Amino acid sequence: MLLMVGMERASEPRVHALSQALHAQGQKAYEFRNTFYSKDNEGSWFRSLFVHKVDPRKDAHSTLLSKKETSNLYKIQFHNVKPEYLDAYNSLTEAVLPKLHLDEDYPCSLVGNWNTWYGEQDQAVHLWRFSGGYPALMDCMNKLKNNKEYLEFRKERSQMLLSRRNQLLLEFSFWNEPQPRAGPNIYELRTYKLKPGTMIEWGNNWARAIKYRQENQEAVGGFFSQIGELYVVHHLWAYKDLQSREETRNAAWRKRGWDENVYYTVPLVRHMESRIMIPLKISPLQ
Repeated sequence: MLLMVGMERASEPRVHALSQALHAQGQKAYEFRNTFYSKDNEGSWFRSLFVHKVDPRKDAHSTLLSKKETSNLYKIQFHNVKPEYLDAYNSLTEAVLPKLHLDEDYPCSLVGNWNTWYGEQDQAVHLWRFSGGYPALMDCMNKLKNNKEYLEFRKERSQMLLSRRNQLLLEFSFWNEPQPRAGPNIYELRTYKLKPGTMIEWGNNWARAIKYRQENQEAVGGFFSQIGELYVVHHLWAYKDLQSREETRNAAWRKRGWDENVYYTVPLVRHMESRIMIPLKISPLQ
């Protein structure tokens, strides 16, 4: 018993010394981390990775990441249709929506209209552009309240739907603006739900990475939500077919720098989803 007590007392100084050493090592690591990631250290390696740097302290991310030269606002609609009504829904949509698109009195235009092929079944997706931002959106809404044909369209459409939801979006400044294109194409809508507070970091990384996905003109548009579910990003891609999609995505991995974008953005994502969509006849994106 005396021997064991003596050994324990003899080991106490060693334990104390080890504890002090670990504490000192941890403090150094903490100080190094603070220096390495310091926002005030403009020459740090971490900050040098970014282009189009934005400071999240100065303004809302919607102002920092969206296009400055346009005031476009986008609305995306997801309509889940009763399976037995999908063809009737498409016919009704194709008869009414182009009239709004072509009417100069409405400051809105169709960007794309699709049925989901792989993903949620019996679903329609519509993407609208409002030239002039929120005032244009409100102008359209007020005029549609007095549009008898549109009100009848909504009434008839409501009998065909299981559910519907929408979001208001802004477009990323570094993405292409969606333009009409000839087909036939399939479209992939990749949706990322980010951790709150990470939109700036996402934008900084994709501002560098988008160049790796431009060779085949597959990049159609990139958007982030403003109203509806927040911290949601939508990337829209076009491919000739599923095999072309596979080859294009594999080619990106052979480009130096693409792997870094994936490495830095994956930890920002809470949930992601991919839809493969087929354009309707009225869609400007074919």
